[in-house]
Amino acid sequence: MRRGIALAAAASMAFTLAACGGDSDTDSTEAATEGASAAPAGEGALTVWTDSNREPALQEAADNYEAETGNKVELVVKDYDGIRADFLSQVSNNEGPDITLGGHDWLGEFAANGVVSPIELGDASADFAEVSISAFTYDGQVYGLPYAVENTAIIRNTALADSTPETFDAMIEKGKEAGTDYPFLVQTSADGDPYTFYPFQTSFGAPVFEQNDDGSYSDTLALGGEAGENYATWLAEQGEAGVLDTAIDYDIAVDAFKNGESPYILGGPWMIADFEDAGIDVAVDPIPSAGGETAVPFSGVQGFFISSASENQLLASQFLIDYVGTQEVQYAIYQEGNRLPALTAAADQAAEDEAVAGFAEVAEVAQPMPAIPEMGEVWAFWGVTEAQIIDGADPVATWDKMVSDIQGAIDASK
Repeated sequence: MRRGIALAAAASMAFTLAACGGDSDTDSTEAATEGASAAPAGEGALTVWTDSNREPALQEAADNYEAETGNKVELVVKDYDGIRADFLSQVSNNEGPDITLGGHDWLGEFAANGVVSPIELGDASADFAEVSISAFTYDGQVYGLPYAVENTAIIRNTALADSTPETFDAMIEKGKEAGTDYPFLVQTSADGDPYTFYPFQTSFGAPVFEQNDDGSYSDTLALGGEAGENYATWLAEQGEAGVLDTAIDYDIAVDAFKNGESPYILGGPWMIADFEDAGIDVAVDPIPSAGGETAVPFSGVQGFFISSASENQLLASQFLIDYVGTQEVQYAIYQEGNRLPALTAAADQAAEDEAVAGFAEVAEVAQPMPAIPEMGEVWAFWGVTEAQIIDGADPVATWDKMVSDIQGAIDASK
């Protein structure tokens, strides 16, 4: 269950390790990029870091891999929130697992510190959602085997509203007509939540970074200027009107929606099970625009990285491509967490569920959260600034100072 991805990202990106000198030997790296089919059988063992949610599906893949190749796979269950820092530290000392699961937004830091190796998917890359491959691409190379794509959308209580309007103002009016305590819910808190708020920001034409022609992110900030100031002014207006409230954290927002206190909540697939268990019939709809342009949420992609310190990179590539990358395993992972599978065939299977299909529709306009190292300098300023503006701080001056502070932090990190 996600409770503010921005805070987790800020905490784990608050430090930067020196470039890793612990690369595995060149022959091993080159072998890993030649494809999984040439991997030897019965000659090695892999250590894979996972979390408890993904363990059952991975155990099935590991059992099949061992039975068919003779190679061994040890799954080590870790607390997801600690994997990123632990992997960086251990691989930098030529230790740690052969494979770890993780988010695509870790990639910039991992690649900059030399702790992950590229994986050559070959023709298999066409079997995955384009956004998932793009998310795990850095400097033209793919560094992960994706297994899930997630993004936010409007979750609607169908008993309280029959549709979600295309504009934010119209949604609020329709929410008020429902006669509930809240016309609309979104998690905020005193630390803000820029991940969840991002589609409203992009609807003003103020993405966090500029994008290159190939869709990759540059390190040029784009959240400033008139578009960013307009978004900040909107935040202030919604705070003054009581539509946005920093007292509404994740738990409060989810509980209120479960109790039928609002027809709409902005959230992700991690919420659906709670709502359905509460007996609420939900629909998942596109996010209405607050600023006139398309509301583009972040797309978060989950996948598996191969350690650059691994002495078994060819085996690791074989295990990921030929076993974890199958429809059976990707669908099994989906069943444990309700995230849309990255593999298209598994995603089509999962989309038989209407809620999943709704998130998949919104995913078509979503953009991967930037995986560039500079993103690590954004989180510390971004959310708290939004919260301050909602609570009454001068929107333009406060936003402009945030942009200046972020730029200063990026410049200082180079």
